[in-house]
Amino acid sequence: MHETMQSRVYNVLFLCTGNSARSVMAEAILNSVGHGRFRAFSAGSDPTGKVNPFALEQVAKAGLPTEGYASKSWDEFARAGAAEMDFVFTVCSDAAGEACPVWPGHPMTAHWGVDDPAKHRGTEAEKRRVFALAYAQLSHRIRTFVSLPIDKLNGLSLKKNLQEIGKS
Repeated sequence: MHETMQSRVYNVLFLCTGNSARSVMAEAILNSVGHGRFRAFSAGSDPTGKVNPFALEQVAKAGLPTEGYASKSWDEFARAGAAEMDFVFTVCSDAAGEACPVWPGHPMTAHWGVDDPAKHRGTEAEKRRVFALAYAQLSHRIRTFVSLPIDKLNGLSLKKNLQEIGKS
């Protein structure tokens, strides 16, 4: 049966180098605020192998589930049989300049760079503050993205909107 545009679920992949903080928080946010219209995933070009505890703390503070997140390679999503992505967003400056895999289905891409809170050196309180700022920035962008009338925009205007979100 052919799914209507209204029932369409869009797959979204958030990329970062380490897949330990920003991309994981973005995955959690979109899966929460996407109202079933979006299914979010995250990955990295050089995954650290573990999710940053401060990222999980921010997710928990927002009242979102913290289970099931893992730091994994973007290769998982580029191989045959992987879920086909509709959108791929880089959320760190490092991943934006890297040679990305060729994604099956040629998803729409945009760069939504956010400073890496995991690189912040300071007290635990200072680290929590920079993680909270990164979370707030991602949440704002993702909520803006979710509010777009995706099924009513042509490719060019949708791409322009996605790029503008990355500047907010």
